[in-house]
Amino acid sequence: MSLTKDEARKLLHESALRVTAPRLAVLRVLAEAQNPLSHTEMLERLGETDWDPTTIYRNLIKLRDAGVATVVSRVEGIDRYALAGAGEDGHRHPHFVCEDCGRVACLPAELAAPMSMDGPWATSIQKATIQLRGACPDCLERACEAPR
Repeated sequence: MSLTKDEARKLLHESALRVTAPRLAVLRVLAEAQNPLSHTEMLERLGETDWDPTTIYRNLIKLRDAGVATVVSRVEGIDRYALAGAGEDGHRHPHFVCEDCGRVACLPAELAAPMSMDGPWATSIQKATIQLRGACPDCLERACEAPR
């Protein structure tokens, strides 16, 4: 998903947030990201800017507090952010954490579907942070290709 500058401005206005260049940039990177991003990953995606890392961190926090972004993973104490409204579930779905490369990825919908349910546990499960750990497909492939 991507956001135009006008769409990003509108989202910030609707969330009662001031429109600033760093905030627009952070919001647009979150919208384009395929996976949740840490502060460090956000800095890498933004590339060379005039904004210091603290400014970017404060904007992530401000977007989180306003409900525009959400923390979907806290693997090893590192918050990873996603656009809150991204997808039908508001980014409340299981994630996979690769123990080799550290990547945090959204699980494909067809793998997460069996975890949906009705009944007394449904709301708890929907609001829970579910993370599977192991080796991602890329790391598994590299391990199989490595000379023995």
